[in-house]
Formats: sequence, structure tokens, C-alpha cells
Amino acid sequence: MMNITPTVKQLLIINVLFYIGSIVVGEPAYRLLAMYYLESPEFHSWQIFTHMFMHAPLPNIMHILFNMFALYSFGSALEHFWGGKKFLFFYISCGLGAALLHSGVNYYLFENGLNTLISNGFSKMEIMQILNQGKFDTRWQELLTVSDFNSFIGAYTGTVVGASGAIYGLLVAFAFMFPNAELMLMFVPIPIKAKYFVPGLLLIDLYSGVSGGSIFGGSTGIAHFAHLGGALLGFLMMWYWKKNQFNNNRWN
Repeated sequence: MMNITPTVKQLLIINVLFYIGSIVVGEPAYRLLAMYYLESPEFHSWQIFTHMFMHAPLPNIMHILFNMFALYSFGSALEHFWGGKKFLFFYISCGLGAALLHSGVNYYLFENGLNTLISNGFSKMEIMQILNQGKFDTRWQELLTVSDFNSFIGAYTGTVVGASGAIYGLLVAFAFMFPNAELMLMFVPIPIKAKYFVPGLLLIDLYSGVSGGSIFGGSTGIAHFAHLGGALLGFLMMWYWKKNQFNNNRWN
């Protein structure tokens, strides 16, 4: 098993400290550091960065455990070949890519519902005032489908936390560099080569994100498009680096 590398170790410590701090402080920590919808009064510019160090509160401890295990497993291998500076740049960039795609999809979902309500006589100011009070008008449910209403409300009031977007970028990079390495899902103990495993995982996320559910049934409560955003930016960076023969260069 590969030894933990310096930058990965520091990221693990930061994530754990954020997690312990959020347990001690409670809801105010999430209100300040989780990422809100861009037009929400709860949104602050630093949340674009801080959200990737926050994780779901107790009792959902598996969220941080899965992410930190993946960071150790894949991150250490990548940092070993890239060096700390290049690895950190890639990791943070993928986290920002996750925030960008997640926010873009939420903007589309919110605006879709908002435009429908406006076309039916509601004013944007009135709608925003109601939402900012943590409420909604029951008449909206008569004008929007169940799916559109849930997407409209969820896009505005929901938050996103977690390193998953950055982790998905690491998965893509790992598949680029070690395509024949065999990986396994915990609930499917069958070795699958990385070049098949990672695309398959992304297809599951794409289906879940578009359908609003899971291939196993039910709603997931997972920011699937954040995963896909991190993976997409990771893919574009790896493709560019490989094309320019930059992938083999260390930064330190």
C-alpha cells in the first residue's frame, strides 16, 4: 500500500478539522461555509472554496469517510507522480469545476420554474421575498409539475457540501494514468479496470442527476452534477496535459 503523501495528508487534516468544527459549531457553520444558490442572501463568495471541505453532518459519517478514503487511495498515487503543487492545483480546480456545473444546473432549474410563475402573474420580487423567508406559495404547486416544483425549490434553498467533486476529478486522472488498474465498489466486489470503472460510475451519476433519483430507486440527496463537474474538468485538464506532453512534468 502506498504511503500517504504530504499534500494529501494536509488535505485530510483540513477536512477532518472542518468536520469536527462543524459538529461543535452546528448549523451556523453550515450556513456560513456550505455553498448556497448564487442569488440566495445566504451565499458568500468564499463558499465556492469552503464547501469542498465541509461534509454532511452526523449521523451521515460515511460521506466524509468515503471521500477521505478515496483522497488517500487515489490522491497519494497521483501526488507521487505529479508533485504536491501540481496535485493541489488539479484537486482545487476540480472542486471549482464541481461548483460551477452544480450552480449552472441549479440556475437552469430555478429559472425554468421562475419564468413559469412570472408568466402566470407572479412578480420576481414577490417570489424572492417568499423564498427568502423559507416559505413558498401553495399556488405555485398548481402551476408547476411536481418535478419542476421540487427542482425549483431545491435549487434555491438547497446547499452543497463535500469533496466529492474534487474526488471525481482524481478518479478521472487515475483512470487516465492507470487505465488497467483494477478497482472495486464496496457493494460489488468484482475487480473492474479503471478505464471501465470510472466511465461506468459517471454514467450512473449522469442518469441519477437527470432523473432526479437512483438506478436503485428513490431519491439520493446527492449533488450528482457536482460530481460530473469535477470529473469533466478533470478530464479536460488531463486531455490537455496529455496532448501537450505536460502530464509527465512535475511542478516541484
